[in-house]
Amino acid sequence: MHKPNTPFQYIDTNSGLATLNTRLEHANRVALDTEADSLHHYFEKICLIQISFHGADYLIDPLAKINLSQFLIVLSSKSLIIHGGDYDLRMLRNSFGFQPQGEVFDTMIATQILGYEHSGLAALIQRHLSTTVTKQGQKSDWSLRPLSPMQLDYAYTDTRFLEFVANRMSTEMDHVGRSEWHREACQAMVNSSKKDTQRDPDDAWRIKHIGKLTRQELAYLRELWYWRDQESRQADRPPFKILNNQHLFMLATWAAAHPNQPLTSNTQLPRHINGRRLELLKNSIQKASILLEHEWPQQKKRTKPKPTVSTEIQDIDMLRKECAKIAKALGIAASVLASRSAIKSIICTRAKTIEELITHGPLLRWQATLLQPAVTRITTEREQHERLRNVVSGCLKPFSSLQATDVTSS
Repeated sequence: MHKPNTPFQYIDTNSGLATLNTRLEHANRVALDTEADSLHHYFEKICLIQISFHGADYLIDPLAKINLSQFLIVLSSKSLIIHGGDYDLRMLRNSFGFQPQGEVFDTMIATQILGYEHSGLAALIQRHLSTTVTKQGQKSDWSLRPLSPMQLDYAYTDTRFLEFVANRMSTEMDHVGRSEWHREACQAMVNSSKKDTQRDPDDAWRIKHIGKLTRQELAYLRELWYWRDQESRQADRPPFKILNNQHLFMLATWAAAHPNQPLTSNTQLPRHINGRRLELLKNSIQKASILLEHEWPQQKKRTKPKPTVSTEIQDIDMLRKECAKIAKALGIAASVLASRSAIKSIICTRAKTIEELITHGPLLRWQATLLQPAVTRITTEREQHERLRNVVSGCLKPFSSLQATDVTSS
């Protein structure tokens, strides 16, 4: 340990970590946060681990080549308090194989359950402690050493107040009977963080909002994406710092509309796209230009259910309104109760029971329980309408046959 004059303890030696492990053994709840360098590097990594317990704050430096194995084993057995923990838990799992065994209390999820207008940690600290904390340093490069005083101040305050805030919010949720909602949501977040989210390598280039591109434009976009990915890897920089998605779209549509036309200043490339990098970019465009039509990528078909008849569209609209009404009465956002995609899936799959809503939404049990009566009303009305329509259609068939016979006879 060093930096004795600071309000936190900075751990960058194995002896310091051993002392911390001994103290950590006696803790029941631990506030946890991490800082990574994904905004500055292609190969992202955890650069700092912050924990607070028993009124003390610790910054653990994983870049100091210390052995974290025992620390992570002890930490995994504790109840954790975290704010917006999905990313932190995914990074800890990917970097160190860490998986929490105890209960996780996520204060950001608690803001949604309680209907807070602001969900940021600084807003929570201001609300519950009337204390203002700085967010300067949040987007800095945490892989650089030494860390600046600004970064260190930012880092330790991220966990210093978490237990106090969590206790306040826990009391609020108990008071309104929503603690079980929160536990279920936190467990779902933890379960999600344990799953691999790697995309199919053949589809990795399919970035958001490409649905309107033609197959030829997709061919250019695919080659441009692979060029950018290779440049990002080689420079160890995030892809958006090589060329952002907007530029990729612009280049793909421009190249498809101007075959065999060389890149010019009109394409407005960033200044760092020059020399070798520019030549490789040109090569990727040339590679796409000589592809035959059957080699162009296929446009992805929708895998999510979508309404096929007007009654389903009406039912989706009705369920959205019911969802908004229930959420308003609870003082939470409608999206916290059910997302738009979940509502569409429920109607299109004709889910009815709570278990079906959980499966097809998918929804958490507390969400499904609240929404199920509305779903029952809407589906019952739809089924009654369909039965009536079938009855009317059945009654009209004899008259249709008679009319056809009359026409034939005449």
